[in-house]
Amino acid sequence: MKDLVESRERLKGIFNITVTPFTADGEIDFDGLCRNVERVITLGYDGILIGGTYGEFPTLTVAERAAIFRRVMDAVNDRVPVMLCSAGSDPRAVKELTALAGELGGLPMVTPPFVSEVTDEQIVSFFKQMAPLSRTGILVYNAPGIGITLAPALLEQLADIPQVVGIKQGDLNPTVIDQLANRLSGRLRLFCASDLAFLGPMMCGFDGISSTNSGALPELILAAYRALERGDAHTARDLHRLWYGYRGLARRFGQPQLVKAAMNLRGFDGGHVRSPLIDVAEPVIAQLQEELTRLAADSRGGVVLKN
Repeated sequence: MKDLVESRERLKGIFNITVTPFTADGEIDFDGLCRNVERVITLGYDGILIGGTYGEFPTLTVAERAAIFRRVMDAVNDRVPVMLCSAGSDPRAVKELTALAGELGGLPMVTPPFVSEVTDEQIVSFFKQMAPLSRTGILVYNAPGIGITLAPALLEQLADIPQVVGIKQGDLNPTVIDQLANRLSGRLRLFCASDLAFLGPMMCGFDGISSTNSGALPELILAAYRALERGDAHTARDLHRLWYGYRGLARRFGQPQLVKAAMNLRGFDGGHVRSPLIDVAEPVIAQLQEELTRLAADSRGGVVLKN
């Protein structure tokens, strides 16, 4: 069983945020999910994140999430570290999934509780309750888009909890990133939660990124990250610029909807989104196809579309 030290040491690099493929009837496509995991591991991704925000965890039951955890951890077989999102609005579910994630050898990713008018003191208490449940520690997910935005001062308090091994930071305000990189670096792992704008946090000293769009453009985003990792900022910048048009579509029509559509166009197992989300419409798919075709024509991106 992994301990806290090993869990922290493995927590670095580029992690694919693996979308959860659903059938047209809303069932989980477990085989497709495992194929998507295998693809990014084979390409050389440093880790994966399962059942996160763009894995549509709020639409999944606790039993479904537990089944996904078990299936993926069995498929990965400890080849790469795995973040397992155990976030939720019901602390009982968070406790159950956090303990399970740690037992399976994954790293539970926990958000603040989704409760109106919760105080900083109550948030700290919540994480102190959750953190010891996992033998591998926990990853604090600061996700402004789905709940409470944790201020740098509060994140510093959470960093003092012994079982907290990292922070996945979704608030990418440059001042906040600067504060975290200079005050928390070395104490725990810092992850940029968005591949839409990861160059800044990485240049400031973050330890890694989690990437949803790497489900659709795994080669290109990996190449950009590796360039930055080896100190070639010019190449990283140029590669990141290549998919600016795609990012515009993603921001406009939403992730994971666009990611899944792009994966399907490439012959990957994107599947469908689950209600209340709605799959992107045909006119959007046509725009997306044009963008993928443009990327495929640029050899710098290393993107090859499947017929």
